Amino acid sequence: MNRKLRMGMVGGGKGAFIGAIHRIAANMDGMIELVCGALSTSPDKANESGKMLFLSPERSYHTYEDMIKKESKLPADQRMDFLTIVTPNHAHFAPAMMALDHGFHVVIDKPISFTLDEAKQLKKKVEETGLLLLLTHTYAGYPMVKQARNMVKNGELGKIRKILVEYPQGWLSRLSEKDGNAQAEWRTDPARSGKSGCMGDIGTHAAHLAEYISGLKITKLCADLNIVVEGRKLDDDGNVLLRFDNGANGVLVASQIAAGEENALRIRVYGEKGGLEWAQQEPNTLIMKWLDEPIQILRTGSHRLTKEANFNSRTPAGHPEGYLEAFGNLYRNFTLCLSAKIEGRTAPAEALDFPSVDEGIRGMAFIDNVVRSGLSNEKWTNFDL
Repeated sequence: MNRKLRMGMVGGGKGAFIGAIHRIAANMDGMIELVCGALSTSPDKANESGKMLFLSPERSYHTYEDMIKKESKLPADQRMDFLTIVTPNHAHFAPAMMALDHGFHVVIDKPISFTLDEAKQLKKKVEETGLLLLLTHTYAGYPMVKQARNMVKNGELGKIRKILVEYPQGWLSRLSEKDGNAQAEWRTDPARSGKSGCMGDIGTHAAHLAEYISGLKITKLCADLNIVVEGRKLDDDGNVLLRFDNGANGVLVASQIAAGEENALRIRVYGEKGGLEWAQQEPNTLIMKWLDEPIQILRTGSHRLTKEANFNSRTPAGHPEGYLEAFGNLYRNFTLCLSAKIEGRTAPAEALDFPSVDEGIRGMAFIDNVVRSGLSNEKWTNFDL
């Protein structure tokens, strides 16, 4: 294209964490510009945030409804191309549905919606409109996660037998929601976060990573959810036994009361011929463990990696790439596909790989099934969609 794509944003104003991450990621490749926003439900904060981001006053809106309606009436060469939604979970569905109804493509921070039914409605709308939707499951953007996925897909590990995935954090080891921590306040509030806390927040990341790398689908689970910190309303810790559609078994552990841990997401996948290990806090490294050969260490930037991994690598070997670059890869792939769609051409095959509405549905189903299993006396709960 001979222009940048134009982005609008709902949420993400002054003081918000994830909104700034999205803007950095969107800006990383120089293909996107932020042109409008409804950045806060507080008019004063929305105005202040708009000024900080150099938005035109007339395009710094106080509500997403006003923004979508007015943007849709602008000339085609001025209005936003897509809307990014970075609000708490309960405020994902309405702006996404309204944006799609008005012809705008959508980016949504994970999870896709507040309920499974809402996710299904979004899928139906996406199919009706033919518009694109990016769901920012960040960890799918790492080059070495792409490498792991494609090595499994190419059969290098043989049939997958076992998957171990864990995501320990320690930031909710205290009742931080009562001490003025805004992130903790809404994430532990059932009215804004949903029916699950820890599993809905980071457990879904772990489940998505397990399915993404292995290419398998969870079919059954057995969950144990816990509220460890007294006075908390939602689970802050949990363990889940998993069964996959090829007969493989697995274990998923997610905890936000693992004192001292930061974001220690790690996955191990074992097949007939060997296994692999990847950790988010050391993302440039993929460890391959072979049954009859020495351990192999693969690093980002090597010319020996798969084309998918190299497509999502940004720097020469030895230069660290991390969370922001992975986020940027999701935006770049989405942007390449959207630009191609606007121009009526085919996007590069590697760019088609980004999470969308189907992953969103499975994420919401994971939450529902984990909570149901945690309340059940049955050992195994079918993974129902």
